[in-house]
Amino acid sequence: MNSTTIRFLLNGEQVEAQADPRIHAIDFLREQFELSSPRVGCEHGVCGACTIRVDGQIIRGCLMLSMQLDGSKVDTIEGLTAAGEIADLQEAFVARNAVQCGFCTSGMLLTGQDFLTGARSISREAIREHLSGNYCRCTGYEAIVDAIESVAVRRGIQVTREAS
Repeated sequence: MNSTTIRFLLNGEQVEAQADPRIHAIDFLREQFELSSPRVGCEHGVCGACTIRVDGQIIRGCLMLSMQLDGSKVDTIEGLTAAGEIADLQEAFVARNAVQCGFCTSGMLLTGQDFLTGARSISREAIREHLSGNYCRCTGYEAIVDAIESVAVRRGIQVTREAS
């Protein structure tokens, strides 16, 4: 196996590790750094379980190679939780019963935070559309949409209602 040294900022900490350049970022993060929040789901980029944030953009960790992380800033739920960035969103997910089996939760939280960041006005339909690349087999999505909407209200984001 050929290995490459990869250096990057992971959840606010400078890290360095050896990796096979062909390994996917999601496997690299889970195996080298024992992170459990990004999950391996479909391995085709369609379920959202492997969602991570790289240089401020949410991406699918199963579609990125480990070597592409070199020099970047990577955030996972572990880092966002430690920093308190998504505390209100996590509380809302628990309060609205938007966490059931938990497999999709980290991807939903990262995607929800991405949606709310910088938003001035949202709608339930816009929340659903932004979450459309994340699969959940337990909640039926309504509880997740409710949780994100409630956080938007608490953050002072205007919520518009769709016409019935």
